[in-house]
Amino acid sequence: MVVIGVDAHKRTHTLAVVDEVGRALANRTFPATLDGHSAALRWAQTWPERMFALEDCRHLTRRLEADLIRAGERVVRVPARLMATVRRTGRELGKSDPIDALAAARAALREPGLPAAQLDGETRRLRLLVDHREDMVGERTRMQSRVRWHVHELFPGLEIAPKSLGRLHVIAVLDRRLRPVEGTVAAIARELLGRIRDLTVRINELEREITQLVRPLAPNLMAMPGCGPLSAAKILGEVAGAARFRSRAAFARWNGTAPIPVWSGNDTRHRLNRGGNRQVNAALHRIALTQWRGVGLGRAYVQHRLGAGSTKTEALRLLRRRLSDEVFRRLRSDETAIARTSRREGVIAA
Repeated sequence: MVVIGVDAHKRTHTLAVVDEVGRALANRTFPATLDGHSAALRWAQTWPERMFALEDCRHLTRRLEADLIRAGERVVRVPARLMATVRRTGRELGKSDPIDALAAARAALREPGLPAAQLDGETRRLRLLVDHREDMVGERTRMQSRVRWHVHELFPGLEIAPKSLGRLHVIAVLDRRLRPVEGTVAAIARELLGRIRDLTVRINELEREITQLVRPLAPNLMAMPGCGPLSAAKILGEVAGAARFRSRAAFARWNGTAPIPVWSGNDTRHRLNRGGNRQVNAALHRIALTQWRGVGLGRAYVQHRLGAGSTKTEALRLLRRRLSDEVFRRLRSDETAIARTSRREGVIAA
């Protein structure tokens, strides 16, 4: 059994082969093209029993992953921090493509249970739509800030309510106010308002599309108090399959809600985990805030922690950890239900 580590770039992929004890056997660089992927696969077939270990940078490795999986290869993803640790402790100094590929292979040997790569499905489509919407919201926010400064210069006494420039009727009212005004500042403000209007229309369309897509994929997650369509879509897109986590504790460690132990001897202490997937962590925080402001188990739990002497920040942090377990349970339930439905439909079709 050998492990083939891959260091991926836009133009080339470098492969390094190690045996069961991590001894380097060979390395070679191939073009990052379809023909290059085929050549790399033929070269790897020199070793009958093999596993590929790719650095987890899917914008570079996604097509290579897909080609390997379709060829029946076993592929795991290696986090960059594990590669960096192996590289620092290696005997060969420096950083190069062969050294990085070797680090990926040795990290896969040293760390069993790494997530297995799989073909992208509806969750990737969901993630692309969510990311695209967030980019457009950010672009609109920058334009809104510039419009506010221009409006302040033209109409010093005019107050625009916070977060109101994302509403079409407010944009229309402001556009009518700017229409008779002459000058460069007013012309720029009208142009920006037009672009904000177009972005708002598209953002609303994307939100409706995301909502329609996420409902059949995560009905149990959507039923969770405080979890709206956008938060559910963000979690689904980032997680990309809860089955790849061996337990709810592993999921909490991945999303940064599990504290990190910092103790020695009998003094057991933990500190805040500032790592993990911050996108999922932020989505869990939004759910926690919504539950805290509403009614239900979340609010009752926070009030219980406040009564026990915790600060509001600590109480919300503890609630976030509990929500992580609940989100994991609901994700697994949704995935199981979808898999069961797919099998049933497959049997009926057969």
